[in-house]
Formats: sequence, C-alpha cells, structure tokens
Amino acid sequence: MRIFIFFYFTIMSISIGMAQQIDSTYLVLLLQKNPELFGQILKHPTHHEVQILYTQIDRDKNNIPHFKSFGYRLDPTWYFYPASTVKLPTAIFALEKINELKIDGLDKNTPLRIDSAYERQTSVRTDYSSENSLPSIAHYIKKVLLTSDNDGHNRLFEFVGRAEINDKLKKHGSKYSRIVNRLAIGDKGIWAKHTNPFTFYKDDQIIYKQDAQYDPKDYEMPWLKNTVQGIAYMNAADELVHEPWSFEGLNVYALADQQLMLKKLLFPEAFPVKQRFNLTEDDYRFIYYYMSRSPQEVTYPKYDANEFWPTYSKFVYFGRDKSISSFQNIRSFNKYGDSYGYNIDNAYIVDFEKGVEFLVSVVVQSNQNGIYNDGIYEYETVTYPFLKNLGEVLYQEELKRPKLVKPDLKRFSF
Repeated sequence: MRIFIFFYFTIMSISIGMAQQIDSTYLVLLLQKNPELFGQILKHPTHHEVQILYTQIDRDKNNIPHFKSFGYRLDPTWYFYPASTVKLPTAIFALEKINELKIDGLDKNTPLRIDSAYERQTSVRTDYSSENSLPSIAHYIKKVLLTSDNDGHNRLFEFVGRAEINDKLKKHGSKYSRIVNRLAIGDKGIWAKHTNPFTFYKDDQIIYKQDAQYDPKDYEMPWLKNTVQGIAYMNAADELVHEPWSFEGLNVYALADQQLMLKKLLFPEAFPVKQRFNLTEDDYRFIYYYMSRSPQEVTYPKYDANEFWPTYSKFVYFGRDKSISSFQNIRSFNKYGDSYGYNIDNAYIVDFEKGVEFLVSVVVQSNQNGIYNDGIYEYETVTYPFLKNLGEVLYQEELKRPKLVKPDLKRFSF
C-alpha cells in the first residue's frame, strides 16, 4: 500500500508539473468555437476518451525548432489502448540496435531468419513481399510504417527484445509507457516474455546470431486508471461474455511520451547529442520517407489499392478519407493506432508550399454498445471525422499564425 501511494503521488506531482508547462485553455476555446464539428465530443469528452497534445513550431535563424504545447484533457494516469502507435519506437530501437552492434556486414537490409524456441512462437524464412523475397529489418519497418503491419512489428519486437525496448523507452524520456506485447496474436503473460532467436546472413555466411531472450519483468503501473472498461466482450470462440473487458498487463503509451519520441525522431537538432537516437542520417531519411508515403507510392511491398488506399494510415487532417486519391503539398509524418474503438494518431503535419508545420498527438474512442472485441465501433461516423476536422482546424490556425522565420523543410521533402 505504501508503494502504491508513493507511486501515485509521484505521478500526480509529475502531471501537475506537466500541466504547468502546457497551456490547457487554448484547445478548449478552439473546440468550442467550432460546435458544428466538435459539439458531440465536447458534450461527452470522458465517454469518448479524448486527449489532445498540439505543439506549435517556430524556427530560429538557424532553422532550429522551438516548441510551444497546448493540451486538452491530458492525463498520463488515464489508460487508453495505444494499439499500433507502439510500433514507431520499436522500429526506431531496431535500427539503434543494428548500429550499436557494430558488426561488419550487418545493416538494416541484411537478410535474416527467425526460429522458434518457445510455445506459440513461429519461424520465418521468406518474405515474398520484398524485392528479394527475403525478410530484413528494413522491410519489416517499411511494412509497419506504410500499413501498420502487425507481423512486421512483432518481428521487430522479437529482435530488439522486450527488456531492451523498455530500457530504451526509459532512456529516451518516456515516463508513462511500456511495450510488453506482440500485437493481434493474443500475446500476454509468459508468452510475451519470451522472444525468438535470430540469424542474420549473407549468402551462406552467418553474420550475426542472437539467442532467444527472456524478460522476467512485469513493468507494473499501479497508478493506471481506466484499465477495465465496458459491459461485455466477445471471447476467442465468438461468445458474448457479460463482464467488463480488461486491458491490464497490455501495452501503455501515453500521448506526451508519443510526441516526445516523434520530436526526437524528427528534430534531433533540438536535443542535446546524448539524448538523441543512435541513428545514421540514412536511418532518419529512411524512416521519414516511409512514414510519409502512401502505399501506392512504394513498389515493394506492392499493395492492393482497394485494401490500402492512399490515406489508409493518415488519420489527423486526412481522416482516412477514401476520396483523397493522392497527396499534394501537405504530408503527414505519423504513426496511427486503431483498435477496440480507439483511434490514435501521433503526427507531424507539413505544408511544404506554405511553410506550415505542427505536431498533434490525439486519442479518441467510440464504442457505443460498450462491448469489446465485437468489431462494432463508430469509426466512420465519430472518430475519423473528429480527427480530420481537428487537423483541418489546427491547420487553419497555423495559416493565420505569424512566423518570424519561414521554416526550411527540405529535410522532409523527397
């Protein structure tokens, strides 16, 4: 009990400190100015689990970015399911690990094999969506960034290892987060603690072998609220269970942590050298390119446009709108999440022509019937329109905002 009280007041003191640094009125007034767009959400913000972190960017004469942030209902102790947003740090840490190993012949494009060494694990030898039909760290990252591929993330999770992922989250300043599960395979408990052995090779030569790993830690977060939700859920046998759905023991990725990681990725020059990711310039450009592309702009993997349309992975500003056939001057460098009625986007929106740039991290949920895992959520009518409208309203605000220095955005232009 004493430990719980200590953690609770520690987190609350941190939260209060965060609130003092982030303007908490600007977004409320902005949303209220647009009742036709946000009226439903404003009436029931708790029901829709809304949290928003919007950050303005101003450049100095050396093009170094400076940030001013605005929050709406931010609370790192209030749980939301982060879904696929956890895939971005896992991808970053996979590239960091390759660089830190410093092994001749080992890079993100090196072919690999994955073996199984524990119950439920699966092996990999080929990947026919890649140009050479072989799996690699680079190709897994491409699939994660382009279409949020679950298997791609799970393989990166297995390569980095659960312990290293969580050590690096902490190292890079994520105070309220943990990544402890693979996605979409019911990975929980003892199975999530074991990860597969890897072999990297070129032709017949083995370049690096990594043994299976085990992480005994549970990464408990006793201060979390809202981890049990709803009135019922569908189990694996498609049977309705009349009990609340529990998110306990699953991934946690608070909005403030999400945006911090995105800032470090996009603007390393704004952070001291020791706080930056261990990435090469090629790594940065590789991630920027694939996180900003539509599936149709890439040859490998080759995607069916009916299944993966241009805005498939773009929530803020674009609203996953199927009528948008291509991107022009405006791009979103983002990682979204989409599960259990939750839509999350962690995005950097850029208009190259007009010199507009801003960060927004947002979560919204719609699960009207209170039943989890039934696939019945109001994405099309509630969450997608909210995310599109929010992005458009913030973009219009940015157009009106005077800037002393027009940003040089060529780092993000391809």
